[in-house]
Amino acid sequence: MTNFKSLLENYKIIFFDAYGVIKTYKGLIPGIEKTFDWLNEQKKTYYIITNDASRSPELLADYYHKEGLHQITPGKIISSGMLAKEFLDLKVKKGLIAYLGTEESAHYIEHPGLNTLPLQQMNEDNINDITALVLLDDEGFDWMDGLNKAVNLLRRRTIPAIIANPDGAYPMSKRDVGIAIGGLAWMVEKITGKKFIRFGKPDSQIFMFAWEHIIKDHPEITKRDVLMIGDTLHTDILGGNKFGLDTVLVLTGNLLPQDYQTRIISSGIAPTYICESAVVERDFLN
Repeated sequence: MTNFKSLLENYKIIFFDAYGVIKTYKGLIPGIEKTFDWLNEQKKTYYIITNDASRSPELLADYYHKEGLHQITPGKIISSGMLAKEFLDLKVKKGLIAYLGTEESAHYIEHPGLNTLPLQQMNEDNINDITALVLLDDEGFDWMDGLNKAVNLLRRRTIPAIIANPDGAYPMSKRDVGIAIGGLAWMVEKITGKKFIRFGKPDSQIFMFAWEHIIKDHPEITKRDVLMIGDTLHTDILGGNKFGLDTVLVLTGNLLPQDYQTRIISSGIAPTYICESAVVERDFLN
């Protein structure tokens, strides 16, 4: 176990995962606002690196503001949905994009020349006009209808299939998890034999996307100056390790204090540091 605040002093750029690090199913991690107060006081740069493609950075930031965490602005959020949007902008410049998710998540696929279609509205009249399928979010649709249509679309059409959030599950409580959109993608892949293009952690592309943001304003920065903080070995820690960053595993999310050592040994995914949480304690604020 390492003191979290002492770690922050050694890095110039801090990457935070969102779920399990800043917030949980109950709301914000108690005391997390003190961490961002300290970071602002020390003039350290930070970003939220998240696989959440359920809504735009503006709406994601709005959630934090409603919870009382005003330091996180839309410009501080780098979502896997942003990478999916970039791919569509470059590779699918026109046509009809079918998506699985909420209207809020469709923000990421809106682009001049592209029309969007909720997958539930796919039918024989428009199926041949669809130029890509994007799985964005795990709520706001009928799973049975949506998944059946996704399977049959990919069986009948050779088109790009994109998954903006590769997470297979997410914590619903301290004991239970829910199936996330990445888990639904595995099911569709198994049935159709088609492979999705995945964005988000642990893929290095999301870290490269964040890195490009950094070096525009901080060309002197090296990877040794950046610290990735996460609660999940197979996404946050593995992704940070693959990109060459130092990593911190915190025990406020997916891994419980009694489980983390066994999980590290069995997976072979080792963080650089382990901390109880990402909260800078009150005693260290001055």
